[in-house]
Amino acid sequence: MSGIIIATIVVAAVGLFIGLFLGLAAIKFSVEVDPREEEILGVLPGNNCGGCGFPGCSGLASAIVKGEAPVNGCPVGGDAVSAEIGNIMGVDAGESVKMVAFVKCKGDCETAKEDYEYTGTHDCSMMAFVPGGGPKSCNYGCLGNGDCVRVCPFDAIHVINGVAVVDKDACKACNKCVEACPKQLIELVPYTANRIVACSSKDKGPDVNKACGVGCIGCQLCKKNCPSDAITVDSFLAKIDYDKCTDCGICKEKCPKKTII
Repeated sequence: MSGIIIATIVVAAVGLFIGLFLGLAAIKFSVEVDPREEEILGVLPGNNCGGCGFPGCSGLASAIVKGEAPVNGCPVGGDAVSAEIGNIMGVDAGESVKMVAFVKCKGDCETAKEDYEYTGTHDCSMMAFVPGGGPKSCNYGCLGNGDCVRVCPFDAIHVINGVAVVDKDACKACNKCVEACPKQLIELVPYTANRIVACSSKDKGPDVNKACGVGCIGCQLCKKNCPSDAITVDSFLAKIDYDKCTDCGICKEKCPKKTII
């Protein structure tokens, strides 16, 4: 019995010592957290999507308090969350432009041509190892294998008729699909943008015509007819400056390939 009692006392003493040591260490090495950080964390949506560029909502909250990120840095929360964070930080959040993802390709199963029939793994990132970068004749076209679909935490993107399509009302501009697309077809555009060039091809017109029925051929008709000088053509591909665009719709009317939607 004495052996059991001694063992119990020793174990209790060791446990007490470890507890005291850990308690003192916690006090000595504790890092004081700004209470505003906890308040901001409580306001953020908690998706931890990383769209703000920081490791989760806690990372953004810490960065805002330290002045390393703007109070409207959360793309998911929008103006409502930005306003609350602004109140916590004592600054005016201002209005932010809502952005959404857009897939710059219209080459679906009817309009895009294919060089061969592919029956392998349906993974866009694996297409780099496939002849021609995939079965589509256009090397810039959407492969439709859904890498972007799989990474979207908001179910805002789906493959329809061989091309990824974004639901702009469900999209939170978290940037995950942009990073996932190996062909860099996805970009963030203003939610209010009503005229978008749905193509990424930088091939010359004749080559585009051979590969796709709706690809931009760099004819520059949109640029020549734009009254606000909002369109440029670089590497045979038209691009719209949304800060200059007045949404007149002339570019869409003049586009012979109906690439501007």
